[in-house]
Amino acid sequence: MNAPDRSHCAGTEQPPGKPSSQTGVGAPPSLTRRMACWLYEGMLLFGVVFIAGYLFGTLSQTRNALDNRHALQAFLFVIFGIYFTWFWARGQTLAMKTWDIALVDTRGQPVTQARALLRYLLSWLWLLPPLAVIAPFGLTGGETFVIVTGWVLVWALLSRFHPQRQFWHDAFAGTRLVTKVRKPRP
Repeated sequence: MNAPDRSHCAGTEQPPGKPSSQTGVGAPPSLTRRMACWLYEGMLLFGVVFIAGYLFGTLSQTRNALDNRHALQAFLFVIFGIYFTWFWARGQTLAMKTWDIALVDTRGQPVTQARALLRYLLSWLWLLPPLAVIAPFGLTGGETFVIVTGWVLVWALLSRFHPQRQFWHDAFAGTRLVTKVRKPRP
């Protein structure tokens, strides 16, 4: 008699350093690699922002950059959500491919679109707390930069306290970043 498949049970997760034979993934990437990927992703998003901003400005007939500012921000929030949800549901964004990082669920399987969307919403923990603190004070650009950068560094370093060295928004979303194992060339 065959044993039942219990790969979905809580106690059968893949150990953090052991590659999964099913998905070709390995240990969590180092914090340095994850942050380098994060910065590269930010550079790539300039293109997304440019195209989305041009599309928004054309469709809304906005002539001044300060007109419809909040509508543009909401539009970009939705565009970023579509971008990240679509790519994460397929395992990697372009920046993640460059740095050999993949996104999987806690069992090492590809994430669903719903889980990718949850991760997108939770990933705003990178920016919303410092922005909420800054908002009532009307700080200068330099002060805002220092506070946001300080929070990003704190949030990144908090991953050192996670048992598998994952970012906390990944833990809350039921996802994890892993090193993508390259297949050898024939």
